[in-house]
Amino acid sequence: MSKPSIPQGTRDFSPAEVRKRQYIFHTLRNIFELYGFQPLETPAMENLVTLTGKYGEEGDRLIFKILNNGLHEKKDADKAKLNEEWSKVLSKAYSSPVVTERALRYDLTIPFARYVVMNQNEIAFPFRRYQMQPVWRADRPQKGRYREFWQCDADVVGSTSLINEAELLCIYQSAFHQLGLPQVAIKINSRKLLAGLAEICGMPELMMEITIALDKLDKIGWDGVTKELQQRGISEAGIAQIEKVINLKGNNEEKLNGLAEIMQSSETGTQGIVELKQTLAYHKQISSADWGSNIEVDISLARGLNYYTGVIVEVVCRAVQMGSIGGGGRYDDLTGLFGLKGVSGVGVSFGIDRIYDVLEELKLFPEQLATGADVMLVNFGGENETYALSVLQQLRNVGIAAEIYPDAAKFDKQMKYANKRGIAYVILPGDEEREKQMLSLKNFKSGEQKMLSLEECIATIKNI
Repeated sequence: MSKPSIPQGTRDFSPAEVRKRQYIFHTLRNIFELYGFQPLETPAMENLVTLTGKYGEEGDRLIFKILNNGLHEKKDADKAKLNEEWSKVLSKAYSSPVVTERALRYDLTIPFARYVVMNQNEIAFPFRRYQMQPVWRADRPQKGRYREFWQCDADVVGSTSLINEAELLCIYQSAFHQLGLPQVAIKINSRKLLAGLAEICGMPELMMEITIALDKLDKIGWDGVTKELQQRGISEAGIAQIEKVINLKGNNEEKLNGLAEIMQSSETGTQGIVELKQTLAYHKQISSADWGSNIEVDISLARGLNYYTGVIVEVVCRAVQMGSIGGGGRYDDLTGLFGLKGVSGVGVSFGIDRIYDVLEELKLFPEQLATGADVMLVNFGGENETYALSVLQQLRNVGIAAEIYPDAAKFDKQMKYANKRGIAYVILPGDEEREKQMLSLKNFKSGEQKMLSLEECIATIKNI
């Protein structure tokens, strides 16, 4: 018999890992709710036509298609047609409604857009939603890249107000503050500002070329970017303008004032600067001084430019060697993909797996996540078992996570179990304890053991 396995690019999560992941989800959920965002869930599968053509040619290849069920029930007359379709499917990247009409969700954004269009008459706009669900991609598995992984998004659609951008910046800061991540930088830029940069270079049609090169600034430095720009056909005069922008130093206000001077001739760039200034002004009014993470204007930030149309954001944690742990921005016509024009939106995403890895590497998960129970009752059998069960219920009634070892096994075996589970306290309800209606409480970390009343046990376990 072959050993059991799971599909490549998927993972099992142990109880300890699930607790840590739930800690992240619970922290984010509470923040989203505090900011008035509503939970949304969409099906694991969508109609294939909903997904195809939305992610580009490469994305289409990575969509997990689902074979139609009930194929064995086809009538004989249909079998020739079915075989013909199958031969096409097997020979190349081909989709046929006879064979596949549905696919696994590729991301949370397109299903969200589909939901908004389908429910536009019931939704109260602006619609603020958060969504935490798994997505699937037929990608080649490698370190940090999976075929099944979770996404966590928060979006506002139906409003062009920059208050939304400011609030999403606050959500990022609050989340990373509560999770305890150090050295977090929230980088902010504007698609319009990047378009303006291409305009002042006299090459608006090469905006993508410029931004692709600029995006590599952290990795290859200015000399490397200069070579890239030259290879991409940017003139020396254009490169000189870009260098002026890159060399701007100071705080956000100083950078934006410097940009405003350089970009006077570009209406688009000027508008981008105004929007960034207004976003930061709103943010200052609603942010908390103790959050720690910095908002940094970064002209080289250039994410998803085919998709975003205004302010763009990316989050990094400089305490570890890791890519971005979050990102997002303003998009003007997402629902237009499904025929509902003119609905602007802005959203951010949290990189759950990377956030988990950062917390793990820096040992920032709370210790108490290691176990589900605060206390275990040793099972001595007979009348002592009956006594232990009555104590167990009273502990649970006051909100203490407690369990009893189900068998009257050897004492050593029960203690080894408690140790392996990482349980903080063990209660020993033996003969003496039962007769005195007391309990021996052992602190598993310190080894200290005391005979206490039930009330004293509860106070000690709850650390009252």
